Amino acid sequence: MQNSLILLDYETLRLLWWALMGFLLIGFAIMDGFDLGIAALLPVIGRSDSERRLMINLVGPVWEGNQVWLITAGGAIFAAWPMLYATSFSGLYLAMMLLLVVLILRPVGFKYRSKYEHTPWRNAWDAVLTSAGIVAPIVFGVAFANVILGLPFDVESSSMRALYHGSFWELFTPFALFCGVLSLLMHITHGATLLAWRVVDPVASRARRLGIVSAILVAILFALGGFWVAALDGHVITSTIDPNAASNPLNKTVALMEGAWLTNFSKWPWLWIGPILGIVGALATSLFLALRRPITAFITSATSIAGIISTVGFAIFPFILPSSANPSIGLTVWDSSSSQLTLWVMLIATAILMPIIISYTSYIYHIMRGKVSEEELNKTTNTY
Repeated sequence: MQNSLILLDYETLRLLWWALMGFLLIGFAIMDGFDLGIAALLPVIGRSDSERRLMINLVGPVWEGNQVWLITAGGAIFAAWPMLYATSFSGLYLAMMLLLVVLILRPVGFKYRSKYEHTPWRNAWDAVLTSAGIVAPIVFGVAFANVILGLPFDVESSSMRALYHGSFWELFTPFALFCGVLSLLMHITHGATLLAWRVVDPVASRARRLGIVSAILVAILFALGGFWVAALDGHVITSTIDPNAASNPLNKTVALMEGAWLTNFSKWPWLWIGPILGIVGALATSLFLALRRPITAFITSATSIAGIISTVGFAIFPFILPSSANPSIGLTVWDSSSSQLTLWVMLIATAILMPIIISYTSYIYHIMRGKVSEEELNKTTNTY
């Protein structure tokens, strides 16, 4: 009776939730990415208190709504991929705590900065906001890099409990730091495009010039990262795996092969759309900023972000968290999901709630449209 109520097979549901997880992560990177990028640019673009105030008030009214994407992604991972949630959130506990601290300090900085008109006070909170805007993107980049490299975890066969064997400092390998810098530049570029679009000069002009350079750096580093990944050992499933079987990461064998993370692009050539969008989108962002078309530049920057994140997912599929300690127990789409019924019920809930989230987010941005200027801020006391 239970199965008769489920209209999609287990394999399809798993694929849909893999795609939805990627969609939510991309949504967060695009929507909250410019918040973090603008925060990182505070001391570079904002050369006076009034200019930094313009930058903060551009994102201050919307950061809470943007961060909903991260909360939703975390909730989706918890419900749809419980083994992924348990392994990553416990193994990366210190990294997650670092990320949580900077994400908590950011709204505190928004709220408290304007409470006291004293230069040292405001400079201190500007430093907090800038630190959050730098640290969070780097942590995100390091996390994605370690997904590619694999985390040092094993699974206890009797209890199916994940056992993490690594340490906090082992996460920061040269490749991980490289990806952290790429992530930071990606966020800075996205923030610069919004500043060029939504803030008056001279802030907009400075952001435009910086964005032209940072977007080119994003394209270069992403391309170099591709060559680096090609030289890494990728994971390949060497046993038969049933996409409709119950989740159990112990029921497969995996081998390491150099360049294996590029195999999917040979098997399904259409996946090259990911890296193409990542590189072309970044270069187009630089071009449109140079042509003084910031709205188009913002769209191409978002496209580049989507392409870069999609490339990671495409490359490691069907893995969602490889293991460097025991490759055969790496978590995949086919063996680490929730039950078929859980995925089906969650899909129905998502089909109802996601349009609501997108609708109210669109409405908020429609209300908050227009350029931010000192004259506009002086018309209301409800500012940061």
